[in-house]
Amino acid sequence: MGTRARPADGALTLAELKEFASFPAATQRYIRRSLDIGLERHDAIELWSRDIVESASINAQTRIYERLPEIRALVPDDSGLDAMEPLMAPLVTVSAFDLGQDRLVSFGSYRFLYERLIGASVRPWLPGAFCAAAALPHLHPDKRRVLLQSISEAAATAIGWSSREPSFYPEWVEKVEAGALPN
Repeated sequence: MGTRARPADGALTLAELKEFASFPAATQRYIRRSLDIGLERHDAIELWSRDIVESASINAQTRIYERLPEIRALVPDDSGLDAMEPLMAPLVTVSAFDLGQDRLVSFGSYRFLYERLIGASVRPWLPGAFCAAAALPHLHPDKRRVLLQSISEAAATAIGWSSREPSFYPEWVEKVEAGALPN
């Protein structure tokens, strides 16, 4: 039985990898950087900072992402409004920051990142948090329009969500010189 589950897992991982590959390069870079910060995988300043502006952005993101453990703990098991209220304010705040960085270009890229930052249990809450954050006035009206139009009707009106955790977590890959490949 375990053998049967593996090909399905492989197919799902491949689908996640293909989805990630479909994002623009700047979005891929931002997702990897965000995962390094949010999952505390690497020193983000050392790895991702190309200049003083990017260092400042990474420092700001690190401060905002300090709320992620709280958000993970607040994801409710049900869809009750009482359980939703404590979750949505910090989730929308962090989401608004990320959307304001102008690297997440669609609901798909936002969902991809947040499923990995918070976990599969946050899926039902992502359309609402995304729409709330994308509608905030800190974004240019044209950017708000593009973001809000990127959420499909199916994503906005889904009747259920998978509880399967993502399996592909993109990371930094060092560039290898052509002559440096092992034999």
